[in-house]
Amino acid sequence: MDIELSASMMCANYAHLEHEVKELEAAGIDSFHIDIMDGSFVDNFGMGYQDMAYIKNSTCKTVDAHLMVRKPYNYLDILFRLGIDIIYIHPEVDPDPATTIEKIHNAGAIAGIAINPGTSIASICELLNTADRVLVLGVNPGHAGRKYQDYVDNKIETLISLKTKYNYEIFLDGAVTPERIEKWSNKGVKGFILGTATLFKDSTSYKTSIDKIKNRIGVA
Repeated sequence: MDIELSASMMCANYAHLEHEVKELEAAGIDSFHIDIMDGSFVDNFGMGYQDMAYIKNSTCKTVDAHLMVRKPYNYLDILFRLGIDIIYIHPEVDPDPATTIEKIHNAGAIAGIAINPGTSIASICELLNTADRVLVLGVNPGHAGRKYQDYVDNKIETLISLKTKYNYEIFLDGAVTPERIEKWSNKGVKGFILGTATLFKDSTSYKTSIDKIKNRIGVA
């Protein structure tokens, strides 16, 4: 089984960011996930430019950026300069999301659509023709530790059924537990963003947490 485990860096210890990156790499994390928030689209602020640059320059692994912002196209040039590999946008706050996705592709990056629990698949269906990834949020966005919204399961099932038609990969973010990883990886979800529900929840080492997930789903 080929899945991707990504560390949600908004949950990391910013006072020891170098240590966090190296420990996560040594533990077997596949990629790093950065949340960028503007305090408007969601009621929080995300990582700063310096933190993003440090993470990107400190690892050879994939780094993605989840733009929880209004007018995401205003942030693209900064992310391109940093060399961010994957960029997720929320189409409902972009007046021309198709053009934004095209711009991401033209810069050589992977383009993704992020879908809030309350965002319908019907509202973004046409964009599935051009998106490389769909990031499904299992919680209302903006803060770590929020409750999983069970009705999102139906949305994931629908996206799985459409995946071969549109040729995208599905990633799940928010309250991602080992049980949910096992369930959805067996059904075709490609990747999982690990936060306080799995990776940053207690004093358990990152390696122990990641090994537990991999053993549960039969990945070496």
